Amino acid sequence: MSAPVPAPSRPTLAIVGRPNVGKSTLFNRLTGTRDALVSDLPGLTRDRRAGNALMGGHPVVIVDTAGLEESAKGSIAERMRAKSEEALKTADAILFMIDARDGVTPADREFSRIARNSGRPIVLVANKAEGRVAEGGVIEAYSLGLGEPVAISAEHGEGLGDLESDVLAILGLKAKPSKKKMRRGSDRAAPGTDVTGDVDYDNDGEETQQIRRFLRVCIVGRPNAGKSTLVNALLGEERMITGPEPGLTRDAVWTDTQWDGRPIRLWDTAGLRRKARIEEKAEKLSASDAIRAINFAEVCVLLIDAERPFEQQDLIIADRVIEEGRALVIAVNKWDLVPDKQKLLKDIRETVVEKLAQVPGIAIVTVSARSGRGLDNLRKAVVDAYETWNRRVTTNQLNQWLGGALTRHAPPAVRGRRIKLRYITQVSARPPTFVAFSSQAGRLPDAYIKYLVNSLREAFDLPGTPIRFNLRKPDNPFAED
Repeated sequence: MSAPVPAPSRPTLAIVGRPNVGKSTLFNRLTGTRDALVSDLPGLTRDRRAGNALMGGHPVVIVDTAGLEESAKGSIAERMRAKSEEALKTADAILFMIDARDGVTPADREFSRIARNSGRPIVLVANKAEGRVAEGGVIEAYSLGLGEPVAISAEHGEGLGDLESDVLAILGLKAKPSKKKMRRGSDRAAPGTDVTGDVDYDNDGEETQQIRRFLRVCIVGRPNAGKSTLVNALLGEERMITGPEPGLTRDAVWTDTQWDGRPIRLWDTAGLRRKARIEEKAEKLSASDAIRAINFAEVCVLLIDAERPFEQQDLIIADRVIEEGRALVIAVNKWDLVPDKQKLLKDIRETVVEKLAQVPGIAIVTVSARSGRGLDNLRKAVVDAYETWNRRVTTNQLNQWLGGALTRHAPPAVRGRRIKLRYITQVSARPPTFVAFSSQAGRLPDAYIKYLVNSLREAFDLPGTPIRFNLRKPDNPFAED
């Protein structure tokens, strides 16, 4: 362990090391999340990821990085390594991790030199130290010259108290007496299953639900549509790995930013291909993570390639977003490469009207992620879609509308008896969800329900967002049939 340094209000700890030593497992353990993909496949993590944690009652930021490895110039591995080295430069301290079962490898020695040259204080972490087979590796770790190793098992949660003590010492901090204990391995985490799971901390270490103040935006699409390039353009920095190779992004990585002072949590996701074409384990994990990001988002931006617009997979992804009840914006990338822009835009709009008829009025924005063209229009479309997705209508307004809709087009008769709709209310937003009461709820034809939903959209200005319309029988058992 290196000498301690003065700690900022919220220090950043970067977890680094060669591939497959357990960095993502430790990230998930410390942050109490399952945000980072974990597998026995080496090199699964490619983009760095940040998360919030508590160490001795002090809020810290944990950064997961891609594995450091020797790489040829211009290769994906070289770009991954460059991003990891950027994380070293911006961190306040480094958790340098080795695999105790493997012992110290030549790659460990090379990359420990890089970590030492960064000038940042270092805690040496010997992971997978459970069992006698790892004892030799823990002892061998002393040879790296990074001080005494902390033996842990990130998978089983062993040794994390010792790790916490060393981190506090290196940051010059003392553990706070706190009512809240540091959570490790919590199930609060899965994006898409628990919106309260993404916890932030104030400077006194108290939990705050900061996640609720962010507008959560997810960029989705086919492989090689330019999603990571678009995310970098929206962030104003080269945060994500990009290149001509399809499938560069593997896990869904979120980054916090601001648009005109508004907090935004922006997800980059792996490209989604047809299920039948997904064969590799890494791609299956990536696809699953992208779908979790869709579930957790509030607005999804479907990025399509202007050179190959609206292939079948684009429509499948759009259907998935709509089915999950998320607001949808369509962005057409590489617009600067299109020769006949008016014709293509007309064709795209016609396709959207025909193929996504269940949600009319979806915003279509043309952009060039590489040049930054159209980004302001995209930001506005996202915010507008979010506001629509959150819209609420009063019960009085709804029932006035219902009376007019029934007058213009009365419900059909079933077995000689006309179906009566008695009352309607909005039970929730995000997306707008309505319940209408009718004694013959199960007999109302789908075509008439579609008429009511389209009339709702027009009356209350609800374009481009899913609407859920449910029918129920009145609670009164003596209601007129």
